[in-house]
Amino acid sequence: MNRTTLTLTTEVADRLTAVAARPVESAAVLLARRAALPDGGLRLLGVRLLEVPDDAYRERTATAISISSDGFMPALREAEHAGATAIWVHTHPLPGSAPVPSRRDAVVDAQLADTFRARTASGLYGTLIVAPHEGGMTFTGRIEGEHQAAIDRIFIAGPTFRLLRSFDSGTPALPALHDRQIRAFGTEIQHVLGDLTVAVVGAGGTGSAVAEQLVRLGIRRLTLIDPDTLSTSNLTRVYGSTPADVGRPKVHVLADHLNRIADGVAVEPVIGSVSQRKIAQHVVGADIVFGCTDDEAGRLRLSRFSHAYLTPVIDCGVKITATPQGQIRDIIGRITVLHPGAACLLCRNRVIPALAAAQERAAEEQVQLAKEGYAPALPGIEPAVVTYTTATAAAAVNELLERLVDYGPPPRPSETLLLFHDRRTSSNHQEPTPAHYCASVATAGYGDTERYWGLSWAA
Repeated sequence: MNRTTLTLTTEVADRLTAVAARPVESAAVLLARRAALPDGGLRLLGVRLLEVPDDAYRERTATAISISSDGFMPALREAEHAGATAIWVHTHPLPGSAPVPSRRDAVVDAQLADTFRARTASGLYGTLIVAPHEGGMTFTGRIEGEHQAAIDRIFIAGPTFRLLRSFDSGTPALPALHDRQIRAFGTEIQHVLGDLTVAVVGAGGTGSAVAEQLVRLGIRRLTLIDPDTLSTSNLTRVYGSTPADVGRPKVHVLADHLNRIADGVAVEPVIGSVSQRKIAQHVVGADIVFGCTDDEAGRLRLSRFSHAYLTPVIDCGVKITATPQGQIRDIIGRITVLHPGAACLLCRNRVIPALAAAQERAAEEQVQLAKEGYAPALPGIEPAVVTYTTATAAAAVNELLERLVDYGPPPRPSETLLLFHDRRTSSNHQEPTPAHYCASVATAGYGDTERYWGLSWAA
């Protein structure tokens, strides 16, 4: 059976954990939107948990429940309206209980499956069993119908990031090379690092430094996306590059380098831009995305993706302002963490929509429109220095660690600025702008929609 990941917001995960902690069996319907993967797999985005009302329980004890159809039919109607898959959730609440399907669970699933698929028109029936576990929860789950898969992972996206493996999944041995890290973070975090899938968009100075640090930390599944080939001027910043690599795609240069660093690294190099839909699809399977692109169009699209697919995006960049004579005015590294509930890059004025639109035009069309005053002129070659791109990359990877380990003091900022020219650091947090897309919680707006990522795409 194939495997799949269920992504939850922090709010939905906290409610699910609270349901699991109740002393009697409880049930709910989780509305999940689909996210199709390029390999034919599926990611599910759990966006709303609808608990069975108390008056719908015919029987409710610590070991059994019986529920009338009034307990789930309203949720199925909502799922149909939102184009969502309905996942039947119930608990095994006794202390020490395992979330393993019982014979009675199998009978209930057989009774519900056809009704859930028919009423929601999704072609899928999902089931999730949760049980309390060490202050949180553990689970097993699966989806049936036109797509057959075990739900073997739950990724929780919010101000902190959590990854839960299913109760029946094995725990691999940890290699000795991470001993010093384990002494800092513990074995569980090291297991999580080894189980994450990360996409790095942009394989230049910042992206290559991010990718190398991720592999040395223990990340073993990476997708690298970049449209460019390595130039001579890239050699001063791109990790793993040599003069012999000039003219090769950056993603291939970096992939070869990462495979030399550690055994068992699965790197998918993708040549192209996330402004192309066929390339953008390769981002969807990632648990976390690092935005290391230096173009406004890519940043704008990743900002929309983060909201629509409940996927944290750690967006970073470096800007050096200097006079024509080479006198430094300022050097700023920026790391902005996007996640469900956080302000997008548009709310923060970190992207310029007109410039993003211009960058997606053909080069000759852009030049002509700029001459005629209908589009902004594209910027020229910007200054770049390896020490600043590397420091910014390290700060971006530190954001991943801090949100997995949860060692920072509250409130947690969603943006950090490295003011190298002033030898200081500042941080801030911003809430979504009311009525903006990143403030919306409409179920139908998540996952694969008619407008992919909520955007239009060139043919």
